[in-house]
Amino acid sequence: MNGKPAKHRAKGWISFGVIFLLAGLAGVETYRLRRVDAATSLPMAPARKGDFSVIVRCRGELKARRSVQLVAPVNVPDLRIVWTAPPSSLVKAGDVVIKFDPSSAKQQLQEKEAALRQAQATLDQETAQARITTEQDKLDLANSTYQVEKARLEASKQEIVSALQGEENKIDLGLAQEDLKVKAAASHLHAASDNAKTASLTRLRDQAQADVDLTKERLSKMDLTAPSSGLIVLMPNFSQGWMNAKPFQVGDQVWAGASVAEIPDLNTLEMEGKIEEIDRGRISVGNPSRVHIDALPELALEGKLASLSPLTELTFEWPPTSSFRGFAQIQKPDPRLRPAMNGSMDIEIQRIHAAISVPSKALFTRQGKPVVYINGKAGYQPVEVQILARNPDEIAVQGINPGTMVALVDPEKKGRKP
Repeated sequence: MNGKPAKHRAKGWISFGVIFLLAGLAGVETYRLRRVDAATSLPMAPARKGDFSVIVRCRGELKARRSVQLVAPVNVPDLRIVWTAPPSSLVKAGDVVIKFDPSSAKQQLQEKEAALRQAQATLDQETAQARITTEQDKLDLANSTYQVEKARLEASKQEIVSALQGEENKIDLGLAQEDLKVKAAASHLHAASDNAKTASLTRLRDQAQADVDLTKERLSKMDLTAPSSGLIVLMPNFSQGWMNAKPFQVGDQVWAGASVAEIPDLNTLEMEGKIEEIDRGRISVGNPSRVHIDALPELALEGKLASLSPLTELTFEWPPTSSFRGFAQIQKPDPRLRPAMNGSMDIEIQRIHAAISVPSKALFTRQGKPVVYINGKAGYQPVEVQILARNPDEIAVQGINPGTMVALVDPEKKGRKP
């Protein structure tokens, strides 16, 4: 009777031991699988050895150092665009870039030409009338001169005629001479009057001719042509305010002297970057630069920092910010580059030779010290490193060997619920 309970107890202990052993083996296998899963799921990157460039990165846009602007004519009213060359299209010197509406100027030209014809006809009529008056005055003067000579001849007969007749002849001679003076004065008066009228009408005719010439000149300015070959860039129209500024387009009213387009020299493209005040003291003119274009991510254009603004410039963004301006000259511009393209500029301020660098994501802080995580036999182990230089994407460190695979995610925080 007593042997059976003891036998049952022994079997229970054996079953419990087997279960405990299986549980332990399952825990060990689960831990091993977790380590394998962690080792295979965490992103890794190798530590690289080589020259490390310490850079200052800034955002900016491409601008041409040299460009030719097309300006709306100054002495032309009612300018309205009726045609433009396609934006960013290539044109040759002499090609029409912008056409303004010529209908108003053509109507004015017709009116001015009609006024010119009327003024010319009035002047011709007055000239003809003055010629007739002059000829009539010449005829009157000739008749008066004849009468004077005739009266003088009669007066010379005083010795052979009676005294009474002789006195009458003297009186007739005096009257004839006075009449000659009157006719001569009238002739001078008519000439002066005709000259004054002719001068006035000539002035009106010349004014009408000037109006016609001015209107023709305005018509000749209705087409803006390219002074040189290049790329067409339409300028913003600020007539509706700075916030609503858009490039000029067909139908826009243009004020006199407005800059409506420009042709930049693509060989003088440079990146204008916004440099923070904290970085201004670290850079200088002549630093090597590398330009990256957002629209062309495969390009890395070598350049050199050509100039720096002496003072900060206020932006029109909101909220307003002020920053220095740096201009990096591109050594070999790509033909696909266009002004106003956004991008970034990396200004090299120092170069560390034979440096070991890791991605910025691979550096973590543990107990207040910088560390990287290396996968070893016992799992991911933190290794303390010393930071030599820091960039937005890479960090130069000491304390690990080149080629070491480092984790880009903190293993101690992976899978931890926030």
